[in-house]
Amino acid sequence: MSRHVNPVSFGPAAPVAARHGVAAFGGGALIGTLGGLIGLGGAEFRLPLLIGTFQFAALEAVIVNKLVSLTVVASALPFRTDTVPFAIVAAHWTAIVNLLTGSLVGAWIGAGWAIRLKGETLYRIIAVLLMVIALVLLFGHAASSQDRVPFQGIALTVAGVAAGFGIGVTASLLGVAGGELLIPTLVLLFGADIKLAGSLSLAVSLPTMLAGFSRYSRDGSFAVLGRNRRFVGIMAVGSVIGAFLGGRLLGMIPSTVLLPLLALVLVLSAVKIWRHGFERSRSL
Repeated sequence: MSRHVNPVSFGPAAPVAARHGVAAFGGGALIGTLGGLIGLGGAEFRLPLLIGTFQFAALEAVIVNKLVSLTVVASALPFRTDTVPFAIVAAHWTAIVNLLTGSLVGAWIGAGWAIRLKGETLYRIIAVLLMVIALVLLFGHAASSQDRVPFQGIALTVAGVAAGFGIGVTASLLGVAGGELLIPTLVLLFGADIKLAGSLSLAVSLPTMLAGFSRYSRDGSFAVLGRNRRFVGIMAVGSVIGAFLGGRLLGMIPSTVLLPLLALVLVLSAVKIWRHGFERSRSL
């Protein structure tokens, strides 16, 4: 299959929707369901699929993943209103603003780094971040709200901005919403209960993703969305449906079984992407 070359990566020269439309819907639905089972959008699992199965280059896979993730996040907040009304989310606006102060800057900077990085370097960074998220899935979701948060006043503000910055960078580099990092942060740093943290994370994720998306739109690799708009649309629809179904099935599979399995999937994906980047660098 012929490929075009851009300054940072190799990517598919032709749209993939004609060949992978059904697979895009099925993959999106499956990953959305897996993510929904643990209260996430599944973008961490979608990225390895885009790179490994659909053969997008690292940067282009991140951009596609970000647009699909943005669609899932935008639809997920209304889905949760029966459990956590908007009024309750709005009442915690200080935590949202605190994290956003750092995450918006982090998202912009992270996207800028991704654009400038060499393709093989970005593959390795993605692999490492997936490993980190695997650890967070194993240990972060065991977090529980506390009677007393670890910081107060200015210290809490500084910690929130710093955490938001790191989450924003990670979300941009992977094209994810960042819920797997935001939820433990909201629970441990701000003392939110797990259901409220899920909705608050969506309120932070949406503006953060828009900031990273805006930065990516200034790069030539953004054209991957135009070349593959049908594919992206099909995968987005599948992902939204899957996330909705996963949310309805939430709790049916014990987290003690589900989280280690999903973490293992991320670890195996990270190893595969690391090797993929190494093979790409050798072929150059």
